[in-house]
Amino acid sequence: MKSEITLTETDLLILESYRQMIDGLGEYLGTGYEIILHNLGSYDHSVIAIQNGHYTGRKIGAPITNMALDMLESIKKNSSNDSITYFTTNRDGKPMKSTTIAIRGEQNKVIGLLCINFYLDVPFSAILDDFTSHRRDNSAMEDRVAAPAQVVAEEFSENSTDLIHHLVNTAREQIYADNSVSSANKNKAIIQTLHDKGVFHFKDAVQLVAEELNISKNTVYLHLRNIK
Repeated sequence: MKSEITLTETDLLILESYRQMIDGLGEYLGTGYEIILHNLGSYDHSVIAIQNGHYTGRKIGAPITNMALDMLESIKKNSSNDSITYFTTNRDGKPMKSTTIAIRGEQNKVIGLLCINFYLDVPFSAILDDFTSHRRDNSAMEDRVAAPAQVVAEEFSENSTDLIHHLVNTAREQIYADNSVSSANKNKAIIQTLHDKGVFHFKDAVQLVAEELNISKNTVYLHLRNIK
């Protein structure tokens, strides 16, 4: 059921150019920012560059987040929606203002994501140090009015298995709380929800979902065939 994006040589060169930019952005923005580059050639190990990953415990090789999955589904429905800004927290409950930006390659397909998380509990003195040390004087800053950001819950998993477990549990809680779904159709509705979120793009997702729901892989495949 895996459906990863096949990247061309040009796509890889585009992503490489972004990878080289990550270090510069990290140095410029300072220690309050976590910056991540995702390669959508593999959802399971999409992180190919990261600065200040200690905030969320992620390293190169980590998977994309549930928020990124939602954004990719949104882009499929509305191709002009290539960026989103929102508020969230990391695993330790620390508040962040985040943005996720789609990277397009050949034939205008989305090949990667650039994510920036600003940690709102970083001491203001540290932010000043980052922006004043070895900094040129540039007082002519334009005033910009930003649109209100969303508040969302984003799961930062160290591996795709943990992320899938989280998404299954979240979907199960949602479906079991919905009295309009009969007991006989609970698993079907859960699999529909997971399908809509792009969970089955992950390697071994069918096996993991089957184990979580205590059903067979064939049953999961049956529900997926009916959905399609």
